[in-house]
Amino acid sequence: MDVAGIILAGGASRRMQAGGAPIDKALLPLGGRPMIAHAIERLGCARAISANGDPARFAAFGLPVLADAAPDRPGPLAGVLAGMDWAAAHGFARIVTAAADTPFAPRDMAAALLAAGGPVALATHEGRDHPTMAAWDVDLRETLRAALAEGMRRPLVFAEAVGARRVDFAGDDPFFNVNTPRDMALAERRARGTA
Repeated sequence: MDVAGIILAGGASRRMQAGGAPIDKALLPLGGRPMIAHAIERLGCARAISANGDPARFAAFGLPVLADAAPDRPGPLAGVLAGMDWAAAHGFARIVTAAADTPFAPRDMAAALLAAGGPVALATHEGRDHPTMAAWDVDLRETLRAALAEGMRRPLVFAEAVGARRVDFAGDDPFFNVNTPRDMALAERRARGTA
């Protein structure tokens, strides 16, 4: 698959805390492995990780770590842009993004999103959009850069503005997102097959 998969791991993890301080939830153990390892495996075409802070914490995964170029950590769209810029420099026309804290994504997600075509194809489940789980044309990068500079922060709003297509996925909440300690406990039960 000639596409650059980008794992979005740049969130501040504000709702996942230990002793009052945010922790890097992408590296929390889930089923005996860091949660991000599940996202990398599920995506199947991961070529880089979009994350801020010390890149050495992801060294074990053997992927380049891309920091946001946009100031003030404006959210996942900055990670998408970092992925687009990296992909363009390496000859990729499309990227597929997956959030590091979404460890149960369908294994066929990248292929299904790419098959949908369009400038952006985003995943949905039971009528709910999941715009961090999406395929993006790299040619959108200057449009996205300008939108970020003008204050755009919402991936869904940007995706719809450039003509997003939607791909619906079935199954038991394939885009379950781990944001809190309670979510982590639920994910652990699911990873162990006890949920």
